[in-house]
Amino acid sequence: MLNSTDLDSQDTPRLDHSFFGHPRGLLTLSGLEVWERFSFLGMQAILVLYFADPVANGGLGMTQGTAASVVSAYGTLVYLTSVVGGWVADRMLGSYRSVLYGGALIACGHYAMSVPTAAMTWVGLGLIVVGTGFLKPNAATLVGGLYATDDDRRDAGFALYYMAINIGAFAGPLISGWLGQNEGWHWGFSAAAVGMTFGVVQYVLGRSTLHRDRGPVHPLTEAERSRWAGRAVAVVVLVAAVGVVLQLVGWLTMDRAVDLITLVSVLAPIAYFAVMFRSPEVSRAERGRLRPYVVLFLASVVFNLVLFSSYTTLALLAVDHVDNSIFGWHFPSSWWTSILGAIEVLLAPVIAALWVRLGDRQPHASRKIAYSLFAAGLSFLVLVPATLGKSGDYQVAGLWLLGCYLFMGGGDILLETTGMSATSKLAPRHFASQTMAVWFLSLALSQGIAAQLTKLYGEVADSAYYGALGLFAVVAGIALYLALPWMRRTMHPVH
Repeated sequence: MLNSTDLDSQDTPRLDHSFFGHPRGLLTLSGLEVWERFSFLGMQAILVLYFADPVANGGLGMTQGTAASVVSAYGTLVYLTSVVGGWVADRMLGSYRSVLYGGALIACGHYAMSVPTAAMTWVGLGLIVVGTGFLKPNAATLVGGLYATDDDRRDAGFALYYMAINIGAFAGPLISGWLGQNEGWHWGFSAAAVGMTFGVVQYVLGRSTLHRDRGPVHPLTEAERSRWAGRAVAVVVLVAAVGVVLQLVGWLTMDRAVDLITLVSVLAPIAYFAVMFRSPEVSRAERGRLRPYVVLFLASVVFNLVLFSSYTTLALLAVDHVDNSIFGWHFPSSWWTSILGAIEVLLAPVIAALWVRLGDRQPHASRKIAYSLFAAGLSFLVLVPATLGKSGDYQVAGLWLLGCYLFMGGGDILLETTGMSATSKLAPRHFASQTMAVWFLSLALSQGIAAQLTKLYGEVADSAYYGALGLFAVVAGIALYLALPWMRRTMHPVH
């Protein structure tokens, strides 16, 4: 696969301005993300509602706290597999084929979820977990590979790419949400399946717009492939066997499974950073740039702890306590996640244009991410006066939730576009796709922590729940802001 180091010796990334001043391959990859987010977030918008809906209504009959916890644990698994997807790309398949196979698995997963049985729901979620792990880090790596390291268009390119992500994030909940809440949950899952199919087709048709995929950066030998394949099969069989035994003896409950997933989400990034810091293939200069990257990683964990609540506790707040109507017209509560996507679609080109205009005068990456943490904190603090002193069956105006999503959407653009861009710059050459996968491990860790915190939803006052998390994000932003001089120095020459 190509990484930014390879591209420094090529003229094509510097000369290609055919897509709004950016390489034409950005259109292909952005189109893929439109449909991937359409399918993933369309399904995600109704997943917690499906889990919490009574069995008699076609749901799985979980309590709200358990449903939110399980959805967070599922999100943890999605991003944990990004490490596997990044490793496979770097060592076996290359980025292009990893993205292709991942998209096909995601589509199959959504088709499985369209079958109205609980068993097929879990099969479908398993396929989506693996497929997303293959697709997400490698698609982002391909975007980074369109630009030379010193190309000032890079951050703006990621902003446009993230705008495409949010076009899908806007459209998916509108369609899957309406179908799921009005026609039946599995109709919503079917719409997600069709969307991902479109994404795979357009990705294949647009392959010529991407730079030639050279295959894995550090390929395994045939003997190593055989050994790793054997190890993978052995691990899968062992985990499955242990899971079956523990379930038969009554130990493996849903809560304990969630706890185990949280534990893995904590241990995985610790282990992966240890591997990269100690690897002989990582140079001294690359190791030095990994240290500030750990700080950016932790900032991403804090921010996404807030962001992913839009698919768990905020989704439950919207369905139970928000007036989901405009001038007497009632709309599905799942459409609130589309509003988040719309906000980000509108803000992304503005931010992209701002970065282009500022050029090398734009704020340092760590400053941008500090701002995103302030926005995350404010998004939750907005809900405190709306929910303060209220419990039971209460109602709040939708404007409070709209204010929450305005701060959250602006912060998300700052964090993800800057974070993905910084990752593609700071990644050690031999861990190119894997470092992008580590970025997604920050999402896994945030989901793993959320899987525990959401168990408190409904057990403590809503104002206390949102207020505590909001203050925590603001404090984290202040800490990162104070560390800016060290971040600039250690990230040099990366801006």
